[in-house]
Amino acid sequence: MSTSQTPSAPFTELVDLASRLLGAGVVATNEDTFADAENLLVAKPAEFRPHTFGHKGQIMDGWESKRRRGVSAEQPHPTDEDHDWAIVRLGAAGVIRGVIVDTAHFTGNYPETGSVQGASVPGQPSPEEVLAAEWVDLVPRTALRGDTAHEFEVRDGTRYTHVRLNIWPDGGVARLRVHGEVLPDPRELDGLTFDLAAQEFGGVAEAASDRYFSSPHNLNAPGRASVMGEGWETRRRRDKANDWVQIALAGGGEVLAAEVDTTHFVANAPGWADLVGYDASRGGDPSTDAAGWFEVLPRTRLQPDTRHRFRLPAGRPVTHVRINVYPDGGLARLRLTGRLTEDGRAALALRWFDALPAAEAAAALTGAGLNAAEAAALTASRPLADAAATTAAVAALQPTDGPDGEQSSRRRSAVWRLLGV
Repeated sequence: MSTSQTPSAPFTELVDLASRLLGAGVVATNEDTFADAENLLVAKPAEFRPHTFGHKGQIMDGWESKRRRGVSAEQPHPTDEDHDWAIVRLGAAGVIRGVIVDTAHFTGNYPETGSVQGASVPGQPSPEEVLAAEWVDLVPRTALRGDTAHEFEVRDGTRYTHVRLNIWPDGGVARLRVHGEVLPDPRELDGLTFDLAAQEFGGVAEAASDRYFSSPHNLNAPGRASVMGEGWETRRRRDKANDWVQIALAGGGEVLAAEVDTTHFVANAPGWADLVGYDASRGGDPSTDAAGWFEVLPRTRLQPDTRHRFRLPAGRPVTHVRINVYPDGGLARLRLTGRLTEDGRAALALRWFDALPAAEAAAALTGAGLNAAEAAALTASRPLADAAATTAAVAALQPTDGPDGEQSSRRRSAVWRLLGV
């Protein structure tokens, strides 16, 4: 694992796993006397209003701890180990690709150094359980500057549920962003229909023809848009082409219904829209293989400020969907209700299993029926390249005949179901 600071890092195009819209929250902090640690997760950029004083001093739009002191007049300064911290529960568990530690407007009161750690604590743990977790450095202790958005690339393929921001010795940080790839637990999606395009399940708006007024990532954001600016809007076209957004779905699936929402777009909604799909599970690249796209919803008239709902006939599986709007304009949301195919569920399960911390992966296997030695052996065989490799790895754990052949067969079947093969 390594990290590096990079300007205008590409990871900022990925989902902010620490978004309050996704359900992120600060679950613990040791100190936030001056300014609440929850400010770290506010969606909009930090603001500064001079000479706005409260009972604890200048009101800052960020997290700010009090000044640390030593233990005596002879030792007035804190030791090198004294520091403040805040723990954030990610709104969606996933693989972290980059972190932004933003000290905007903190100029004489920013931390000297900082670090970011990650942990995986499944379920709904208490603050005490999270504090006791095994923490891994994602961004090592690094010098910070005032009034600066520090961008750190993270190269770690592990799935995390929580991050911890540490600052030395004290001070203020305006915002924390944790960009990455949502990786849901496939056991929670088994047998369900859900929004295959939704950010909270791993959908990503990975390409768009235009993002002049607002981001295409708004299309699959949680909840409904409360204003026009929370949707996706293009500039006015002066040619004969059209605008579009391409979304990689949470997994290969069958889309059963679509909602194309133009809420708040009254004088600037598109006139028409259609949906096309692509199945990359058999190979191929949706960005270059124009012939591989096929119709999901034919070109259909849209109305301004309206939620359009369409039931779709059962059709081919898709891993990607592109919405085309004609000729331009804005959409509030796109929802694609469907279910994972067997192949889609298997691919998601393998990505999830490969990304789990070793102890958590072994626990999932013992929960499915393997003994501790078998679970450790299968965990050590990761990464599992595909369904065939997984089948072979599980089959090798126990003989198919002998005194406990029937029992071992049942255990293998339970693990195959867990991993979707």
